[in-house]
Amino acid sequence: MRVRWLSVSATMAILLSIASLPLLTQNTINNCTTFSSSFSNFLKIFRSKTVQRGVADLIVTNGTIFTSDDSLPFAQSMAIRSGRIIQVGDYSSVQFMSTQDLAGPGTRELNLEGKMVVPGFIDSHVHLISGGLQMARVELHDVKSKDHFVDKVKEAVANMKQGSWLLGGGWNNDFWGGELPMASWIDDITPHNPVWLSRIDGHMGLANSLALKLAGTSSYMNDPDGGAIIRNSNGEATGLLVDSTMKLITSCIPEVSVDVRREALMRASNLALMRGVTTVVDVGRYFPGSSTETSWEDFSDVYTWADLVGKMLIRVCLFFPIETWARLRDLKYKAGPKLSEKIYLGGVKAFADGSLGSSSALFHEPYVDEPHNSGLEVADINSLHGMTVSADKAGLQVAIHAIGDKANALILDMYASVVSHNGFRDRRFRIEHAQHLVPGMASRFSEQAIIASVQPDHMLDDADSAIKKLGIERATKGSYVFQSLLASGTKLAFGSDWPVADINPLGSIRTAMKRIPSGWHEAWSSSECMNLSDALKAYTIWAAHGCFLDKDVGSVSPGKLADFVVLSTDSWDEFSREGSAYVEATYMGGIRAFP
Repeated sequence: MRVRWLSVSATMAILLSIASLPLLTQNTINNCTTFSSSFSNFLKIFRSKTVQRGVADLIVTNGTIFTSDDSLPFAQSMAIRSGRIIQVGDYSSVQFMSTQDLAGPGTRELNLEGKMVVPGFIDSHVHLISGGLQMARVELHDVKSKDHFVDKVKEAVANMKQGSWLLGGGWNNDFWGGELPMASWIDDITPHNPVWLSRIDGHMGLANSLALKLAGTSSYMNDPDGGAIIRNSNGEATGLLVDSTMKLITSCIPEVSVDVRREALMRASNLALMRGVTTVVDVGRYFPGSSTETSWEDFSDVYTWADLVGKMLIRVCLFFPIETWARLRDLKYKAGPKLSEKIYLGGVKAFADGSLGSSSALFHEPYVDEPHNSGLEVADINSLHGMTVSADKAGLQVAIHAIGDKANALILDMYASVVSHNGFRDRRFRIEHAQHLVPGMASRFSEQAIIASVQPDHMLDDADSAIKKLGIERATKGSYVFQSLLASGTKLAFGSDWPVADINPLGSIRTAMKRIPSGWHEAWSSSECMNLSDALKAYTIWAAHGCFLDKDVGSVSPGKLADFVVLSTDSWDEFSREGSAYVEATYMGGIRAFP
């Protein structure tokens, strides 16, 4: 990949034109070889697509560009001026290109040497600052045994001052057979330091006995609404808290400083760019049991600051706790939905249930391994309905977390009621996760125009536990039904839920295509496998549509911001193979942001 300055004459001989390709057929998008062949055939056809004339700052040539724009699925070249794309096309019509007056003495050329290019990835669901904080804390994602868990805590606490909190997370008990950790595992090695270690899904956490004591937690406490204190056979608290009960501990943890949160944003943003992510939907540090103020504090102390001093490295669309909808309404009325090219005000977020791994996702039927437990309704549905009606009436987009099939049914019903109350408009209600659905429910998403904001890599973490907790039939027929949702006409918006799962679009796309968890030899419900074209769109243009950013980002199209990713391969077949392709460079507004 080469970048060089062009003379006017050289530039005139390179510039862009456009091609036109009919939409890919089903046979085309079902395999990468045909996908590549279709691209080659496409380039023989010519048509120009441009927004306006003028000298380009950057001309990108000799690429294999997947545009995510159905009016022009593929291209070889594009021209960029002032951070936006002004023309997209092929490389064939030199005479036409020379008349476009796009070249100037300062125009640069980026020769991609055949490399693949995709629009900048949009991660539709992250906890950006939480992820940045977690990068500097105890990391337990790779723990595969009790001993390894204990050793990681012991290593982390060795150099800590007495009395300071040991924080971290990412553990998944399914990785070591399913046994849940207990305070007794770590009490002996943390006698002078309170500990809080969240489960991978963020809906359960482990506190040591010192932390429980500081929080005033005892075995005699009743479980609050929307939460649970896990107890042993003797009724004693084990140190595990679920959903709303986590507030007992989190309210005692000192708030991290502004400087630490700003550093977290920088770490998180650099990681995102390294993975080809140029835009994220940030749902904040808000979890069941946490303060509704953290998202607003991060907005004022971190995001606004970063934008003012020129340190916003990626674009963010911010969602705030639904309880604060009036505050967001007032801010959007005063400032508008777009504060800058980097910060967008999205909507409001709420929770309907917990998670599968914490046995708090809400189902119609009980968990197979816990016959008396069907999950938790973490919010009062009547109160949630009232806030949703008000937020929607104020013109705000609403996104609600729902994992279990009953939780999804409740939210679909509630959304239908809100539409009936407030009338029809382009509101793009979202359901975050939509992991487990009963037969026939997928079509309701399409009928109600609900955005399914889903995270493919969650299926890798849930694969074994889903069968254990739900049974083979429920886990097979109703879990992660991406293709069923898509076939019904539903718009999918892909994301990671980072730091719950890694922020890695290339890996997630392969997961959606193959659906083969670690240790498995065949796909989990192979009928739900997606094709490459749709998986790419779910991380680009459909993700942009899902947060009302499709006029600015999501495709390589004239008029849009020039966010794009250069991959290490020139082959779609290689792209689909695990570990065969990686992000070589990420561009924001036509400027290289990584490496």
